[in-house]
Amino acid sequence: MKAKDWAQQMIYKIINPLIKALIKLGITPNIITTTGVVLNIAAVVVFIIGGEKGVTGDLSYIGWGSGLILFAGLFDMIDGRLARVGNMSSRFGALYDSVLDRYSELFMFFGICYYLVSHHYFLSSIFAFVALIGSMMVSYVRARAEGLNIECKGGFMQRPERIVTIGLSGVICGIVSAITGGNHKLHLNGSTFDIIETISIFTIPILIVAVFSNMTAIQRLNHCRRVMEAEDKASAK
Repeated sequence: MKAKDWAQQMIYKIINPLIKALIKLGITPNIITTTGVVLNIAAVVVFIIGGEKGVTGDLSYIGWGSGLILFAGLFDMIDGRLARVGNMSSRFGALYDSVLDRYSELFMFFGICYYLVSHHYFLSSIFAFVALIGSMMVSYVRARAEGLNIECKGGFMQRPERIVTIGLSGVICGIVSAITGGNHKLHLNGSTFDIIETISIFTIPILIVAVFSNMTAIQRLNHCRRVMEAEDKASAK
């Protein structure tokens, strides 16, 4: 069993009592999905407030906003599990979940970009926008491939990895900032150029997501190309 699958099964064991309680209460997967989106919108509000009212160097807004992103990500896992265990799976439910997942990521990256631009982290805001492009393309390639009857779920930087990478790094950034008392910068000797600063705990993982999400989209596209070429050769015989 892969490490990722093992971790997923462990999480399922932890949340199964909650799933059973939700079933007894009559909570549907669509309600859970909607709650996840609402939490992501709340995260956006935190980032916007941080961008407008937060003092440069106060990274607490990043910590709180990212905490909400992680919490919302938990709901994303619960809704699918609830649908399967509670026998509530439906075609519309799957569509609803996919659409709201895209909205959630769009909201998340909008909030992050707003905060970074507001505090003049222009280069990092570009990283966040490129990460948004990659995230959308990972999902689009899969959707388009499945429309052509090709299974396309592979890749390193899928949605759970993106959420955990960005959310966890933001929480750690906020905690480190609170402990050290601000956004500390490391300079080259005799230079004003910043090598690294506390907010880099948040922005470097965003760069990683930007790179690997787009690589995942390309990887999926290449997988589809190989499958289609094999099918074309088989049909030509």
